[in-house]
Amino acid sequence: MSTSAKIARRLKRMKRGTPISNKQFYDLGTTAAVQKALSRLVQKGLIERVAKGMYARPMTLAGMPSVKVTASAEQIARKWAQRHGYTIVRQGVESAYRLGFQTQAPVKTVLWSNGSDKTFAVGNQVVEVRHVADSKLRWKSRPEGELLRSFSVVPASSVEASDLKRAFSRLSLTGTEIREAIRKLKAIALPEGWSAKLEELESALQNAL
Repeated sequence: MSTSAKIARRLKRMKRGTPISNKQFYDLGTTAAVQKALSRLVQKGLIERVAKGMYARPMTLAGMPSVKVTASAEQIARKWAQRHGYTIVRQGVESAYRLGFQTQAPVKTVLWSNGSDKTFAVGNQVVEVRHVADSKLRWKSRPEGELLRSFSVVPASSVEASDLKRAFSRLSLTGTEIREAIRKLKAIALPEGWSAKLEELESALQNAL
């Protein structure tokens, strides 16, 4: 079976509208053969090239069979990070909005990463990837990571203990999980005022027992 036929067969088992890296086919032939086969499949319309080294099987929109879409810009950005072994997370402003520390949603989608600055665009969708220090990527997508990134963009003085408690509630953490997250956050250097704010919440939780 040719490299192209092997790739086409594997593609049939892959979800439409999801980014696919060319590296996922390198076990089916030489690098040159895989790249050539993928180019042919693009020409046939079986896949679309969505970024350098990445493709997607197009899918039709429900009720609009004539309209074909591929992966979203954010999906492509996250696949790019995975492909290169980078960490990628929501930016601090997005985390702060999700946790209720600010009411205005971010104007554009920005992701933080230890990779290079990069922009991904699909139609009207634009996602910016910005390189940041590893300290801002700690705990990746875990709840304490979301809190840490929100702390980096929101002054502690603008947040009440009740706001912080609601933020933990939005993360759907149990009492034990909240105390563990507080312990982990207090163990590192935090922006000014946040350690005291966490201690205030910790005391309130202890008094509630």
